Amino acid sequence: MNGNTELNPRSMTSEPASAIISAGEEKMEVASELSRPTLHSRDSGFFERGIKTMLSIRISKRSLNKEKGREGTGSWKGKRLSLRFSKSNEENKTTACNGMGEIGEKIEAELVQGKPLSVMEINELIQKRQLLEAFACIKYLEDETIAERDAEKYKDNPQEFVRKSKDVDLLYNSMTNAIQSIVLGTLEHPTIEDTMLTSLVTLIAREEAAHRNTGNAAGPGSDLLGTPRNWREEWREAINESARKRLLSIPMASKEEESSWLDLHLCFLQKQLSEDLLKIKLSVKKCYPEEYQVCDMYVEAFHKAIASHLQEISQRPLEFNELYTLLDWVANTYRSELFLGRPDLKPEVKTENLSLLLTPAHWDKLKNDYIASAKGKIKNYFGNILRLEVTEKWEKEVHPEMKENLYHSSLSFDIQTIIGEHMKISGAISRSLEMKMLELCLAELHEFLPRFGEEFMVWSTAQDSPIFAPCFTAYINSFHDLVSGLETVFKVNTEELQKILAALTRNFTNIFLNKLRIKAQPLLKKTLSKDWILATERPDSLASAVSQFSEHLQHMREPTRQELLHDVHKYVVREYITQVIKTRRKMNGETRQQVSEKMNREARILNNMLIDQGSDSNWLLPAIHHIANIIGEKKKDRIKDYVKELCQDYPDIRKEHVLAVLALRGLGRASRAAILRQGYRALESPDGGEGTTLFAEIDAPVIISCF
Repeated sequence: MNGNTELNPRSMTSEPASAIISAGEEKMEVASELSRPTLHSRDSGFFERGIKTMLSIRISKRSLNKEKGREGTGSWKGKRLSLRFSKSNEENKTTACNGMGEIGEKIEAELVQGKPLSVMEINELIQKRQLLEAFACIKYLEDETIAERDAEKYKDNPQEFVRKSKDVDLLYNSMTNAIQSIVLGTLEHPTIEDTMLTSLVTLIAREEAAHRNTGNAAGPGSDLLGTPRNWREEWREAINESARKRLLSIPMASKEEESSWLDLHLCFLQKQLSEDLLKIKLSVKKCYPEEYQVCDMYVEAFHKAIASHLQEISQRPLEFNELYTLLDWVANTYRSELFLGRPDLKPEVKTENLSLLLTPAHWDKLKNDYIASAKGKIKNYFGNILRLEVTEKWEKEVHPEMKENLYHSSLSFDIQTIIGEHMKISGAISRSLEMKMLELCLAELHEFLPRFGEEFMVWSTAQDSPIFAPCFTAYINSFHDLVSGLETVFKVNTEELQKILAALTRNFTNIFLNKLRIKAQPLLKKTLSKDWILATERPDSLASAVSQFSEHLQHMREPTRQELLHDVHKYVVREYITQVIKTRRKMNGETRQQVSEKMNREARILNNMLIDQGSDSNWLLPAIHHIANIIGEKKKDRIKDYVKELCQDYPDIRKEHVLAVLALRGLGRASRAAILRQGYRALESPDGGEGTTLFAEIDAPVIISCF
């Protein structure tokens, strides 16, 4: 029944409505329905025979009661149908076929007795789910009304025709509601009512046969009288509604109640719908003919309901983990053996013909939301790496680990782990998402590394920590590992990354060399001082100070180690020479000899120490020796030869540097000029290659360069 419209309790049929066929023929008919539900050939005469029989009985009754029946002609008032079917008859049916035969026999017997049912009594049959009996009655009422209309019985009383037509329509609507209710309740009960579903199939087939030749157009002024009721379509819609209601009944906690609300909800969904599909396969399917494709119908209904449900969920403000859960469930769980692909659902439940669960546009939006959400997550992960380095290592001055004689930092491993894990889970969803995740991680890495470098520089310049040099070495090693790992494991073009790391390495190296300068400068400043010349401390004190700092480079990877040793070696030689040539102290012959010897001795110690550490900068070895020889040489001709050797070995040397060394030797202006002309003339165009400049980086004293 629909809306507020009620059946007229005073309306009743003057005759019962049913089809009349033999019990044996009825059994053959039902058996045929179970194999193919559309029984047009056998049902085509079903209601015609019934109508003829009913009309025969009705005419005979009217001839006996002509005058008495004249008052209520067509009004149905005062006519009480008493076609009553015992409840036990319906309940004791053992099979659909036997039940249908019994129904046919009962209806025929009641019709012969002429015991009609009222509209309300027919509706009671519907409510009691005695659908086949109710349909026989409704169809007779419909056919009778059409016949009376065609005979122009209602010419003078059209309202009576409208009333009777409306009652037929309301009874059919009540039957439609019953069909929907049966389908909606199919999966809600623990067991399947086989007889009810089988009767439902028979009912749909009989209605289709009864209205097969009437078309879809209603007669003039008769509303839907005599038109098909499309119960098979109502059955399909009821299945769709059943799937939707089953889905809405699945528990779903709020995010406030349960952080893993979506995981739990999808698990409940899988469990309940898997059980429903198994029930459909094992119990529901056998109640329907093959033509109904009932398993496919339910799977498609659940598919559409789930698609709509997931679309609603995706409209919520989902976090990264929730977006991943949704993407992963759609991509990997939905059609897998965890759900629709379960072995116990095969072969009835098919997934190959299902449409996409989400439209391409919706799918792409979910992936884009996922990447956008991942951006903040990756940034936080990298930020945590930096925070742990600061709080757990730098502030606590924890010395880096040593692995295979190399200082080790977890920096590269942590970064690659973050990238690898997020690429792995994203790749499980789609290759395109995996590549998007890699691009995102690299972009965040390119922002993180300069930030990391700035923090390290701030920390290292703010205090003189004993772990600076080991940490510096460990991070340089980690940069090398990072580039190597991204290239080999992730197949990344690291050109841009290498530029960033090269800049970081230069900055870190400058800090390293500056700290070396701070450590060595007090000793270098003593060069050529009286205390330095006459010092009785160990002559390798400067070399020892340098060694204590640069020995950490022994635990650095090549080629960076070699490059840094070169920088340290050149720094020591350069700073040593700088301190020598800027002195203004006058020395006598004896002092010059002492200075020369001390310089040669310290040069050997410094050079040997750095060569032992691995420096291959042999071109730096003679620099201090040349100057020491010039300072200690007594013969001017020999001094000229030393100057020439100095200029040959270091073509970047300028006149100002040579004059400063000669002035330190104590030569007068004329002697300095003469030696300069003879020893420097051929070297006006130095051909020193890149990386072999030494004197170009040394400022000559202004007082000397005036010459």
